[in-house]
Amino acid sequence: MDPILLALLVTLLAGAATIIGGVVATVGRLRTGAGLAASLAFAAGAMITISVVEIVPKGAVDLGLTLTLVLVVVGAAIVFVVQRAVPRAADTPDAALDTDVQRTRLRRSGVIVALVVAGHNLPEGLVTFTATVDEPVAGIAIAIAIAIHNVPEGVAVAAPVHAATGSRAKAVAYATGSGLAEPVGGLLGYLLLAAILPEAALGAVFGLIAGMMLQISAAELLPAARTLAGTRTVAAAAVAGGATMVLSLVLLAIA
Repeated sequence: MDPILLALLVTLLAGAATIIGGVVATVGRLRTGAGLAASLAFAAGAMITISVVEIVPKGAVDLGLTLTLVLVVVGAAIVFVVQRAVPRAADTPDAALDTDVQRTRLRRSGVIVALVVAGHNLPEGLVTFTATVDEPVAGIAIAIAIAIHNVPEGVAVAAPVHAATGSRAKAVAYATGSGLAEPVGGLLGYLLLAAILPEAALGAVFGLIAGMMLQISAAELLPAARTLAGTRTVAAAAVAGGATMVLSLVLLAIA
């Protein structure tokens, strides 16, 4: 098989793992209040962990820790401004309106999460694509690790969309779209972007993405989960999300 075609196929399969996460986030048991709370908290735990453990350190390598942290704050501020466009449910006296507001906020959070996960997947796709072209066995090993890593990311995208809309198709579609950034990033990066963009540009993107993920997790997903279930359930699910992401990063490092 042509090396470019093989690399594109391997990268596509790695990105498609977000679909698994999307399906997991919409299984029947998660349609209950406690199930939705666990799904949202799991997504928050996964995003907080990947931001602190992987994304910020990557940005610091290119830009330095101080500038990266400044960009983290900028990313969080961008999401905060978007959040202010929709009033908090607590600010509205009508219970029915409260539900509508909460759903609107969660739907918007799902869109933002999908975009930031897609942005995070672009350089991952480049790594997988390049490694597969250079050494197919090594590239496939990396793709398997990234696929495992992408499953909780799919949950992070699909959980708020499913909680807001109740639609499995929409939730899985958002998760799928974020995963497709993997082969797009791989192919475009290999053919064009790696030769044009300086490494500092990717470092800036990493900082912004980390800030967005942290803000969404702390101000949207965890509070929404807490309204649906007790602190113990939310905390356990968040820890599980973080642990899953750490395991995926360990596997990726081994590969």
